[in-house]
Amino acid sequence: MIHFGLLTAILDGWTFEEAVDIAAGMGFECLEVACWPAGKAERRYAGVSHIDAERVLTDSAYAKYVTDYVASKGMHISSLAYYPNTMDPDLTKRAAAIGHLEALIKASALLGVNMVTTFIGRDQHKTVEENIELFKEIWPPIIRLAEEKGVKVAIENCPMLFGPDQWPGGQNLMCTPAIFRRLFAELPSPNFGLNFDPSHYVWQGLDYVQTVHEFRDRIFHVHFKDIKLYPEKLRQVGVLAYPLEYMSPKIPGLGDVDWGAYVSALNDIRYNGDAVIEVEDKAFEGSREDILKSIRLSKRYLDNFII
Repeated sequence: MIHFGLLTAILDGWTFEEAVDIAAGMGFECLEVACWPAGKAERRYAGVSHIDAERVLTDSAYAKYVTDYVASKGMHISSLAYYPNTMDPDLTKRAAAIGHLEALIKASALLGVNMVTTFIGRDQHKTVEENIELFKEIWPPIIRLAEEKGVKVAIENCPMLFGPDQWPGGQNLMCTPAIFRRLFAELPSPNFGLNFDPSHYVWQGLDYVQTVHEFRDRIFHVHFKDIKLYPEKLRQVGVLAYPLEYMSPKIPGLGDVDWGAYVSALNDIRYNGDAVIEVEDKAFEGSREDILKSIRLSKRYLDNFII
């Protein structure tokens, strides 16, 4: 059975309590809670923090308040979410990203969540092969910590390649089945898996149904997001253009993901984890009411598929 939830990053500016209340009021079962460190966001939908991970580590009363508040609304936390570039070529940024990710792993264990959702990261100016070597250096200690704490680390498959800031290679290596196989072979830990999002497969020309079946034992967490591909634009700029020149993230049902096929595949593999809506649709960013409307519409549409 799939547990239906919401990623709170879209509720930037709302408090933790408000985010929980909104989700509960809409009938969600769980929350993937955005947990960025304090400071200015480097991109849209980042920099949001509804739980202070560092405070969880030092303030047991705060940690209890967080878990009790969510439970009082009949929900649970699916994951603590933080999507940085842990392989950033800037060593200061890299160290900060790794440090906060490790704090989240510890906080996730203390809260009884036992899941962290994140990116692998990538040095966008290095080859795949060079980045795999970097992965072998950076990630084994992170996963060892996760193993020690009993926490699963679920990597989202977004390439983080949208415009000139991420060109040419993107900022997240773990984005295709071929790379999944290589990284899982390098780091075959049962605590290292996927936070799978089918939308990123639309513009890459990949098969999300096949991936669900092949990596059934590695799918720890699921995102529900859509992407619209514009063939007429693609024919003008080609696949080597910045991806946002020929595609756009959309709320579920307004893009090109075949939700019947995708959810059917999840049911086929008996996926019984958490699946959360991730809203990143610019058409619904005009006001707070537009944002809430985008969440309501997404849930209303996906309720047709969730059993």
